[in-house]
This record gives sequence, C-alpha cells and structure tokens, in this order.
Amino acid sequence: MQTTCAVAPNRMLATMAAAATPPGMTTVIETADIERWLRPRPVASLYGVGPATAGKLRTYGLHTIGDIADTPVPTLVRLFGAAAGRALHSHARGQDPRTVQTQPIAKSLGAERAFAHHVLDPAEHRRALLSLAEEVAARLRDGQQAAGSLALSVRYADRSSSTRSRTLSEASPHTRAIATSAYELYDLLALQRARVRSISLRAKDLRPASEASQQLSLGPSDDRALAIEAVTDHARARYGPGTLRPAALATSTKRAAKGIPGAKTFLPALPPSEGNRP
Repeated sequence: MQTTCAVAPNRMLATMAAAATPPGMTTVIETADIERWLRPRPVASLYGVGPATAGKLRTYGLHTIGDIADTPVPTLVRLFGAAAGRALHSHARGQDPRTVQTQPIAKSLGAERAFAHHVLDPAEHRRALLSLAEEVAARLRDGQQAAGSLALSVRYADRSSSTRSRTLSEASPHTRAIATSAYELYDLLALQRARVRSISLRAKDLRPASEASQQLSLGPSDDRALAIEAVTDHARARYGPGTLRPAALATSTKRAAKGIPGAKTFLPALPPSEGNRP
C-alpha cells in the first residue's frame, strides 16, 4: 500500500499538501514557498471550504485561494459573516493557529433510548430521535469533536434489529445536522407499524471540531439554529442537562413513561414544515 507524506509549517498546510500529493510521493513546503504554493490553488482545496461555500465564492468571482487572500477582510465578513470571513482570509494567507493534537480521541460515541414497552407510533420514534440527536451533539460539542458519520439502530419487540448508517456531507457537532441525518436514516428503514423497543444513535468517524470543514451559513434559519444552540449550551453548562429543550420534547407523563427525559424549560417549536427539527 502506498501512502503520501507532506511536511509544512502548520497543520492546515500539511493537510492540504498531503491531499494534493500523489501516492508514494512526499511534498515539503518551506516557509518561503507558502504563498507560491497556495495562491494558484482552487478555492475548493482551501481548508474548511465545502462544496456550497466554494460555489458561493466562485459566484463572487473568487476562483483561486489567491483571490480570497487579495479580498479585503470587510468584504469577506459582509459576504460570509464575521468569524467565517476572517477564517477564510487567514487560511488563504496560509495561517493556522492550531497546535498538534498529541492525545488520541474516541472513535465514536452514542446514546440510546429504551421504551418501557414496545412503541408503534412514529411520532414517538421521532421524539426519541430528536432527544438522541440533542444528547449526541451536546456531547460532541463538550468534547470539541465533530462527527463524520452517523449510525442509527432500532431494536424491535422480537429482539431483532435494523441498522442504517451514512457519511455526513460535512463533519459536524451541531444538533440540526445530526437530527436531520438521524431523521433521514429513520426514513430509510421504512418502518410499517413496527413494534420498537429501543433506538440508538452513534456518532462515528470523530475528529477534533477544529479540523471539521464547517459549511458557512447560507440562510437565516441556520443562524437561528446556531444561536439557539449556543444559548442551550450556556444554560446546560450552568444549570445542567435538560434545562432548555425543544417544545417537541416537553414533559408529559406518557412520554416520560416511554423513556424520553423531560426538561424544565422549553424552546419554541419550529414550524410544522420543519418537522420539529432543532
């Protein structure tokens, strides 16, 4: 088996150089060569830039990393937001403040919801999925990790089980992304009045959150979800888990009996068209 090797002044450049190096070859980027090597490369090869972000950059006439580096920071901030705009400009100039991660991280983490008796109602299944997505995503953010893929397992009353998994389009620690993929995996099972005893969700292919490609927000709904998530994390850190939760997970005797934890205060539910996703 042939491998690639790259040596560069920082982690970002080494990662990009390794991706561009043919199998069996080695690339070395000296400090004096950073600009010459980096500037001609397409925007899609820049660390942290996903397909949608690359398309948006090209829409504004930014086709190479050098184009991004030459764009004033205020312009990038206006187009992509404060944090993302500054990160784009910094990365395009070959800057990466991250240190080397010397300690290994867990390969996966998961959570399970076991019902007190078998449950046929898809609505209850989806509430469990939302609860699982919230827990898994919160644990990812607490550990400063991001999931590259998800696996959903459903166990039935006859003790048989089904599992579906998928790779995320972009590694993420965010509740909305985790929940959306969990719902899609559930839909793939095409359950027909299945008697479900438990549902588990596992985040896999974990990596440091700082290494995950973060798709820039393209709409107000994404900004709203991230803002709610930040408030929820702050409340959870101060008052404990379950302090703030979606209204879809509001406490009721029936739901508590089925193994879905309650909460003290609840965030407003999203419109029905959003499917009660976080």
